[in-house]
Amino acid sequence: MTARDAVGLPEHLPDEAERARVQKRTLTVVVASQVLGGAGLAAGITVGALLAEDMLGSEGLAGVPIALFTLGSALAAFLIGRFSHRWGRRVGLGVGFAAGGLGAIGVVLAAIADNVPLLFIALFAYGAGSATNLQARYAGTDLAERGKRGNAISIALVSTTLGAVAGPNLVEPLGELATALGIPALAGPFLLAAAAYLAAGAVLLLMLRPDPYLLARSITAAEEASLDPGRPVVAVPRPGVGAYVGATVMVLTQVAMVAIMTMTPVHMRAHHHELGAVGLVIGLHIAGMYLPSLVTGMLVDRLGRTPMAIASGITLLAAGIVAAFAPGDSLGMLVLALVLLGVGWNFGLISGTALVVDATVPQNRPRTQGTIDVLIALAGAGGGVMSGMVMSATSFQTLSVGFGLLALLLVPVLVWARARTPLTEGGASVA
Repeated sequence: MTARDAVGLPEHLPDEAERARVQKRTLTVVVASQVLGGAGLAAGITVGALLAEDMLGSEGLAGVPIALFTLGSALAAFLIGRFSHRWGRRVGLGVGFAAGGLGAIGVVLAAIADNVPLLFIALFAYGAGSATNLQARYAGTDLAERGKRGNAISIALVSTTLGAVAGPNLVEPLGELATALGIPALAGPFLLAAAAYLAAGAVLLLMLRPDPYLLARSITAAEEASLDPGRPVVAVPRPGVGAYVGATVMVLTQVAMVAIMTMTPVHMRAHHHELGAVGLVIGLHIAGMYLPSLVTGMLVDRLGRTPMAIASGITLLAAGIVAAFAPGDSLGMLVLALVLLGVGWNFGLISGTALVVDATVPQNRPRTQGTIDVLIALAGAGGGVMSGMVMSATSFQTLSVGFGLLALLLVPVLVWARARTPLTEGGASVA
């Protein structure tokens, strides 16, 4: 086996037609892994806070699970970025999903033993699956044409919907299965998460060949060498300003989304909603996060990155206001608030990701993407911790409006950045 075989590269660089075929195959494999990964992701979002509240005996600490697995996802995002840079997306993403699956198994064991330290460690490892799920969106852009990157991101994200929406709606039957096996009911969804994450990792490790990032890097190097054969090797270029703007958009949307979403199940249980209703609300929230992706990607490519990022801030504020003023016993209003919350996050993630991809080149892309996803994960961890504290000290209403307003801060950031340095969107200046 040659070195190129080991990393899944062909012996020759592809022409445009072959590159398009590889891109299509890459998206197919990414879609398969995201369907599975979405099911694994949903477990922690749906019952993580409730499991922690039961095991820790405190509503104020209910945000700890979100904080732990987002901290775990921060470390995983950093490592996946480095692994992908060196060995390609196949290895980086495959190992990340495997770690998330092992973490989910650890959560189940912690619940059985009522072991809080083990729960914390397992939730930290479980976060690797969340990071990998997000990082997979980048694999779809490595070989995509500039004007089709938003659509490529959206295909990766929308495929998460199938598993992510099904997961919360399986909470009750999984809880019954867990109880029949002698496992606490709230640990049941983590059984699904373990199987889903491990399967997603296997799909990527076995099928993502040739590796899209390594191939894109080879194509870029060959093109540069053909243009200037005598040019000396230079240091890896720095990302453009769009990478920093995109990072800001994704960080602010992540904080707002995680904070409101984390405390919604606790708020609902305080108003005597059944676990099935909680699963329905979170399931539709996740649908809002991923299902609009195909339309969002098209809008990001056609209208531009900046307008869609501004739409994200406005939508998240609307979600916070609806959540704040919705009667606690109104399932319909809570559904509306959480769907808006998901849609606002979707707008921000796709527009921000496109800004980052546009502002990077293959030589610096995975490391930059990994570092940015670390910031996103840390923002989610902060939002998870603060959500429990804010709700315990004030109310769900204050929490919702406050974090909705926080998301709106991305608007002046975008306006300032656009005035200071024109951002490139789909090959055209937006100034």
